[in-house]
Amino acid sequence: MIAATALLLSAALLPAQGSGTPPQKTAHHHEVEKSGDKAMGFSHEKTTHHFYLRANGGVIQVDANAATDKESREQIQTHLAHIATMFAKGNFETPMLVHGVKPPGTVAMTKLGASIRYSYEARPQGGRVVIATDDKAALAAVHEFLRFQIQDHATGDPLNVTAETPAGK
Repeated sequence: MIAATALLLSAALLPAQGSGTPPQKTAHHHEVEKSGDKAMGFSHEKTTHHFYLRANGGVIQVDANAATDKESREQIQTHLAHIATMFAKGNFETPMLVHGVKPPGTVAMTKLGASIRYSYEARPQGGRVVIATDDKAALAAVHEFLRFQIQDHATGDPLNVTAETPAGK
């Protein structure tokens, strides 16, 4: 009984995955960030990643932490514009380099690529890739891919579909 109570109490004190509070970063998360810095061309320490699931797809968003960090903003914008083009061609090499594994969902996203739209949008401190589809199987693959990103980057973003980007993000 005491052990069960202690377990429940410790679980209650930890942030829930997808609660909006980033979980504690593990050695694996630090390796993802180190690989990501190399593959993406900008520092994870100077930037913030978010991944959002939408009813018709999702969003990959990266912003420089400091509004005055022009170098990171430009690196983000160059990278995300390139990612939108690569993903549209079925090329998911960069996420594989970052994570050290083929991210879930990418096989189906490649196969169903003609039914998925990728668009790049600049933001004042970075940018975003908007992913959209009307195909149910493609949508499931996109959501699988984004959930993996949320968990492997330990962003604390919601794992469920949300209507809009949270306020201030």
